[in-house]
Amino acid sequence: MTEVKLSTKELTNDDFSQAQKPFELFQEWLDDATAHELNDPNALSLATVDRDGLPNVRMVLLKGFDEGGFVFYTNFESAKGTELLSAGKAAMCFHWKSLRRQVRIRGTVGPVDAQEADEYYQSRPRGSRIGAWASKQSRPLESRFALEKEVARYTAKFALGEIPRPEHWSGMRLVPTSIEFWHDRPFRLHDRLTFARSGPDENWTRARLYP
Repeated sequence: MTEVKLSTKELTNDDFSQAQKPFELFQEWLDDATAHELNDPNALSLATVDRDGLPNVRMVLLKGFDEGGFVFYTNFESAKGTELLSAGKAAMCFHWKSLRRQVRIRGTVGPVDAQEADEYYQSRPRGSRIGAWASKQSRPLESRFALEKEVARYTAKFALGEIPRPEHWSGMRLVPTSIEFWHDRPFRLHDRLTFARSGPDENWTRARLYP
C-alpha cells in the first residue's frame, strides 16, 4: 500500500484529459498536493449516511491507498464508524485549494484486516494510542476533566510495554466505483474527468463531463 508521505515532485501538466489510469493520476495529484499544500495534503471530507438516510460529513486523513482502495482509521463505535459499518458505502472529497484541484470518490467500504490495523496502530504516537482507548468518540462528554481522567487512567494501565489496539478501533477501506478529477478553469469552465466501474474486478470506463 502506498503510504502518504512528503514529495518534492513538481506540478504535473494540468491537461489531464488523456489519463487512462485513475490511481496513477491520483498519485500524481497527491504528490503535487504534498509538495504545495501547507497543511494536511491527505485531508479529505468523508460522507456517510445514518439509518434514517440523513447524510453526515466530516474531515479525516487518508493513511494509505493502492488499487485495492483508500484507507483511513476510526472508532467503530463512533457515529462515523457505525454509519460506515451499517451502510457499507461512503464518499470522499479531496480539495487542494492551492492547486485548484478536487477529487471525488464513491464506493463501498469495509474494515481492513487485523494485521494491517495493528501495524498502523503501533506506528502512531503513544499519546494517540492512549487516546484511542480513552475517547468514547461521538458520545456525550460531561466535561474536559472527564476526558483527561480517562487519559490518565489508561496511561497508568499501559505504563509499561506495548499498548494493544482496541477492538473497536481499526481501519476502513473505501473501494471506489467512481473517481472524478476536477480542475479549476476561468469563467467556471472547469475540466472534469470521471472514471467508473461496476465492481472492483471490472475495467474502468472514462469520460469527460461538462463543467
